[in-house]
Amino acid sequence: MGCCESKVSEKQPEKLQTQAHANNSRTPTHHPNPSPGSDPETGGAPPFSEFSFSDLKAATNNFSSDFIVSESGEKAPNLVYKGRLQNRRWIAVKKFTKMAWPDPKQFAVSLFMLLASLGLGLLVVLVVFNRFVKWVCEILCGFLNFWASAFVGGSLGCWEAEASEACEFKFGYCCDGDERLLVAEYMPTDTLAKHLFHWENQTIEWAMRLRVGLYIAEALDYCSTEGRPLYHDLNAYRVLFDEDGDPRLSCFGLMRNSRDGKSYSTNLAYTPPEYLRNGRVTPESVIYSFGTVLLDLLSGKHIPPSHALDMIRGKNIILLMDSHLEGKFSTEEATVVVNLASQCLQYEPRERPNTKDLVATLAPLQTKPEVPSYVMLGIPKHEEAPATPQRPLSAMGEACSRMDLTAIHQILVMTHYRDDEGTNELSFQEWTQQMRDMLEARKRGDFAFRDKDFKTAIDCYSQFIDVGTMVSPTVFARRSLCYLLNEQPDAALRDAMQAQCVYPDWPTAFYMQSVALAKLDMHKDATDMLNEATALEEKRQRGGRGS
Repeated sequence: MGCCESKVSEKQPEKLQTQAHANNSRTPTHHPNPSPGSDPETGGAPPFSEFSFSDLKAATNNFSSDFIVSESGEKAPNLVYKGRLQNRRWIAVKKFTKMAWPDPKQFAVSLFMLLASLGLGLLVVLVVFNRFVKWVCEILCGFLNFWASAFVGGSLGCWEAEASEACEFKFGYCCDGDERLLVAEYMPTDTLAKHLFHWENQTIEWAMRLRVGLYIAEALDYCSTEGRPLYHDLNAYRVLFDEDGDPRLSCFGLMRNSRDGKSYSTNLAYTPPEYLRNGRVTPESVIYSFGTVLLDLLSGKHIPPSHALDMIRGKNIILLMDSHLEGKFSTEEATVVVNLASQCLQYEPRERPNTKDLVATLAPLQTKPEVPSYVMLGIPKHEEAPATPQRPLSAMGEACSRMDLTAIHQILVMTHYRDDEGTNELSFQEWTQQMRDMLEARKRGDFAFRDKDFKTAIDCYSQFIDVGTMVSPTVFARRSLCYLLNEQPDAALRDAMQAQCVYPDWPTAFYMQSVALAKLDMHKDATDMLNEATALEEKRQRGGRGS
């Protein structure tokens, strides 16, 4: 998902920024702004793009349920999918229901307001209106002077406003027929809710919780300062962690549905009281929601604000704290955060602090500035993957680079056992009853594989492999895919390696290893394997067996 980072006070050269981030993880990583029409990483696409619906269908494997990353799964009203573009960039795609934005003009206007407030400038915003030229001039005239002076320094050609320094995400949209989709950078390291409420190996340590609170406060302060004070449904599910473990605020919270107008999807117990009274969201409502996130950080649980306030009034601060933090936090720091949460949750909006107060309170509490976020979260350090092959990829290569398991399945079905020729030469004496039973098991596996009954295919192929009289690289490749489709990447990698042992120069074996490695988050190794498979494929095209 796309996210907002906190604001920088000074612009640093890129090298110094990198050094500063390595030495002080509270300093957000910011990069120099690109020129219009350029991308800081690829030098090609602008940071805001229009996507075709067909591209997003391909990236998300036809909006497969396997690609849904919404916390509520398929029950969420507006689903969020992860996807992979042809350039191998991971994206998050928010797919609104058909009735959420019935009018494409309203959708475009909301995007216009969002982009302008994020400082991307009118030059980029014009991309949104390429289908609505007749009425865009009327809208632009009304906002021209304000946006130009506030966000682009009075120059339509200059969109390097300071505000854009705080937004690292790539952002896009699709408005095709009845389809309304938002596209943003995918955050691979889960949500704050997952790390607080559903952790497996370790909970978030106290210093990291303080860092999360500050980063959110800074992001909200940036949005407020740049004219976008409303953030809809702020909660622990809206806070994401990037590949380096740094907290980000999902940009999807900056827009709400036009038809239902809902700003809060969570339990009413966590909703600002003024929203319950009149259905309106104000900047003070966002502060209230921030207070509920502070409660989450303090307690490690989703506690209703009314219950938490009763505990605070009764001086039961220790009871409020996460029991997993016992003996591992400063009581003085916790008291400051508890008091701040209490102020944010005041019934009267005017009695709540503003975003600058949040930052001023949380900034002095930061400890362990030299420790990177990924260390405190207990996640592996992100490694830059090598460049993808420059040569054109085959259909198998394209499918594997996109992690498109459905396409891989179709290719393996179509190629059948073509690549097994010569790997087994059986004498007449070897055609025993056991051999016939083994081939019958493989045949049943092939039918199950074709019909996408992957668990049955695993069982049948395992019977074939266990006999051991005949070794088939294709069977290993097929079972590897079956394991991937059953969320068993370790077993999938073993089978792909077995296929390579049987047939050392077989590109498919390397391709399947690349997919399994990517599933195991070993992205550098996955790209190396993809490059090797592509090189083998190219070599064989010049005169050898196919892939």
